[in-house]
Amino acid sequence: MDQLADISSLLALSMGVAWASGINLYAAVFMLGWMANTGNITLPPDLLILADPMVMIAAGFMYCVEFFADKVPGFDTGWDGLHTFIRIPAGAMLAAGAVGDIGAGAELAAALVGGSIAAGSHAFKSGSRVLINTSPEPVTNWTASIAEDVAVIGGLWAALNHPLWFLLGLVIFVLLLIWLLPKLWRGIKRVFGAIARLFNAKSAEA
Repeated sequence: MDQLADISSLLALSMGVAWASGINLYAAVFMLGWMANTGNITLPPDLLILADPMVMIAAGFMYCVEFFADKVPGFDTGWDGLHTFIRIPAGAMLAAGAVGDIGAGAELAAALVGGSIAAGSHAFKSGSRVLINTSPEPVTNWTASIAEDVAVIGGLWAALNHPLWFLLGLVIFVLLLIWLLPKLWRGIKRVFGAIARLFNAKSAEA
């Protein structure tokens, strides 16, 4: 029974940090580092680097930058586009680091699955933001940004304290994502299609 609890805790941490990285990497890194430094959690050996003061300062600074960048409609989409090349690899690395002391096979498996989870949560975040940004008012954008930050903190807390419930929620999230991503993609194509037509019309007038 204890072994099952240990496995579920390790799996929840690995997949939880990958999922959170796809939404807000810097908040995830800073939260884990802070909790390790305050004695609330014991990080696996390969993740102890997150508790390093320099890593926490860098993560905290970048979280502050992202906090404001993420609330500017339009700019947040560019920010998300850039972070496609940061959040997904980081999610894979952190997922692998959570199980690194088990063995190379577990590490590679966690990296593959964790990278996919990070890609999914990142696609949901960035895709939904494109659609939200079609609204002329900024309140929806701000609300979504704050909700994402709360979800990252709450999700990691659940992964650390209630791993089985978190894993169940993650399975539900993945199933919803499979259903939702095609619809998001169609909506994104319509948005960019409308933007392209607008620019073409202005070019023709000029």
